[in-house]
Amino acid sequence: MIPKAVYWDMDGTLIDSEPLHEEALVVALRGLGIKPPPDLHERVLGVAAYPVYEMLRDEFGLDLPFDDWIVHKYAHYLREAPRLKPRPGALEIFRDLKARGVEQGVVSNSDRLIVDANLRALDIHEAGMRTVSRNDVRNGKPDPEPYLRAAWLTGIDPADSVVMEDSRPGATSGLAAGMRTIFWPEAPQSGPAGALNADSAEAVRAYLGLK
Repeated sequence: MIPKAVYWDMDGTLIDSEPLHEEALVVALRGLGIKPPPDLHERVLGVAAYPVYEMLRDEFGLDLPFDDWIVHKYAHYLREAPRLKPRPGALEIFRDLKARGVEQGVVSNSDRLIVDANLRALDIHEAGMRTVSRNDVRNGKPDPEPYLRAAWLTGIDPADSVVMEDSRPGATSGLAAGMRTIFWPEAPQSGPAGALNADSAEAVRAYLGLK
């Protein structure tokens, strides 16, 4: 059965941007003379900017104030964002749902300027689109607040909604909001208890009732 609303995580789910996020982190850290940890990707996947900053400050000696640090990181990301591509299969699903009249939105742990840059790269930045960034809520994922705000914006009951996520913090957020949650990671792994695990775009389509 096709849901009334589908809320998409952005980075790694709708757009293939996680490599650029990691690249931007690496460039910023090396520019400050800090060697990036080998497990950087695993430690930052799905995590909002400030907790990442706290980890780098506390464990790796980053001594810039947060506002100065984020300028360093975002400068590289925003410069390179126009080259980003959608995750294979994701945009086709997005457009099929749109054609069926399903309400859709983007719910991200990234800041507003990153969300907007990604939407422009995908060419789906249009008037009336419901989007929730980390700047729009008090608590980011894994807290349920971002997805509950999306439900408030659309006026659709969480029970009639589906969350699309590629990270465990994001999937945890969707489940805590009372929404059916499809966990579609880029690398094979099991999602949190209660999530629907998908290993392909075809599996996602089946969960969404698309044929």
